[in-house]
Amino acid sequence: MKEIANQAEFERAIQSNKPVVVKFYTTWCPDCHRIDPFMPEVEAAYQEKLDMVAVNRDHLPELAEQLDVLGIPSFIAFQQGKELIRFVSKLGKSREEIEHFLDRTVQISEALSEA
Repeated sequence: MKEIANQAEFERAIQSNKPVVVKFYTTWCPDCHRIDPFMPEVEAAYQEKLDMVAVNRDHLPELAEQLDVLGIPSFIAFQQGKELIRFVSKLGKSREEIEHFLDRTVQISEALSEA
């Protein structure tokens, strides 16, 4: 998963015509580390339908605040610079919940493309 280093890089990433899912995390978050082992497989399974990038909330606190990201890990999907859907909560996330969120992201993106 590509790491976003600054606000400008984030803005460029979310302008894509393909949905972009941003994972917000920190190095000290136990729930973030719990999902790390399966995230490469999840990312590979969805690579044709969407892109995934990562933002360390502690490195870009202004961005996390601007997007109201309080709980981590959190996922927000964007397309053409606009937010599509988010999976933000203070609770840990399972692989199934993350995959359900990614499926919904793809469905919303496809519905918008047809409109």
